[in-house]
Amino acid sequence: MPMAAAHLAGARSVLDVGCGEGQVARLAAGLPGVERVVGIDPTWAQLAVARERSGFVSYVRGVAGSLPFPTASFDAAVACLVFEHIDDVDAAIAELGRVLAPGGRFLFFLNHPLLQTPGSGWIDDRILGEQYWRIGPYLVEDKSLEEVDKDVWIPFVHRPLSRYVNALVSSGLVVTRMEEPAPPPGFLARATEYEEAATIPRLLFLLCERR
Repeated sequence: MPMAAAHLAGARSVLDVGCGEGQVARLAAGLPGVERVVGIDPTWAQLAVARERSGFVSYVRGVAGSLPFPTASFDAAVACLVFEHIDDVDAAIAELGRVLAPGGRFLFFLNHPLLQTPGSGWIDDRILGEQYWRIGPYLVEDKSLEEVDKDVWIPFVHRPLSRYVNALVSSGLVVTRMEEPAPPPGFLARATEYEEAATIPRLLFLLCERR
């Protein structure tokens, strides 16, 4: 959230793609100078909660691959841990490029593609006395289902980073900054089991500009 706030600074109109219950959209609406925030999500239940928590945000039901907005209608857009759950990544990124005005920015937050590869995980090898992070078949695109709550399943699509970057470039979006933040101290204080893996980033952030 602090990273989103920092990189949205100075924006006037913000689109939150896959807004869920609206946490990032509400953050954007509270930033100085922001005049308009729209959140879009395909799930009615999420939008109902978002509207209850409003925060001066407009919410729309829709999908990333067919955004119901005019061309060049936002000067900033954000997608936070969303694209891992989208099948048609090319259409979704092309639509983001379309609705952003020239010079507009796209804040792209992903579960780190390298370290979230199916089959990856922290290995404690008691025979060799080593601990290491095992990487699965990174270059292979893979789709699986994850149970995020009892009987609630969502698709998870693994793609290599190059797949995202090339789709961004094809849509006129140029990466201007990349960050792989370590878990913040406050998180590690509450989840000490992550301390030994604190140098392994779970998050990837790309800041892109519409050319």
